[in-house]
Amino acid sequence: MSDREARLQELLDREEIRQLITVYCQASDRHDHEKLRTLYHEDAIDDHGAMFCGPAMEFIDKLPEIQAPMEILHHNVTTINLAIDGDYAEGEVYLLALHRAKTPDGPMDVLVGGRYFDKYAKRDGRWKFLHRAIVADWANIHSPSIIDLEHPFLEGAKIGKPGPADPSYGFFRLIKRGA
Repeated sequence: MSDREARLQELLDREEIRQLITVYCQASDRHDHEKLRTLYHEDAIDDHGAMFCGPAMEFIDKLPEIQAPMEILHHNVTTINLAIDGDYAEGEVYLLALHRAKTPDGPMDVLVGGRYFDKYAKRDGRWKFLHRAIVADWANIHSPSIIDLEHPFLEGAKIGKPGPADPSYGFFRLIKRGA
């Protein structure tokens, strides 16, 4: 492989890994567990701290229960640092994740600034997560919630929702649930 071909392959690998990272955010926010399963290798590990640490497929099995009180999930990735060595890669991915959750005292907001520590493997020509761990660097908690989706400023706007009721599924033809 020439130097140019090697550099081009690295660019293609980087873009596929970036796509993996952003699709994870979309699938998580829309509670699309079927799509999430396609992003991890069968033997992958997911470490979400006290919430769950173990096989990623078991984590996805528990997500309906974990996400039940979540009225809003909004994951945003910012800085993506990747290192690639053949069919193995590592990533430190900065994120801002907003959660609005129901509690017995009413909804609360949790904004987490943190990072994902990722290990990726390319198998059968496709990059997937091999190990994903969340690291919290800071959190901003509001209880009660300060989110106001009924403010006049938002009048007439489509409002995002977890699950298949999200307006994106009626808008897009190419971006689909579960695939």
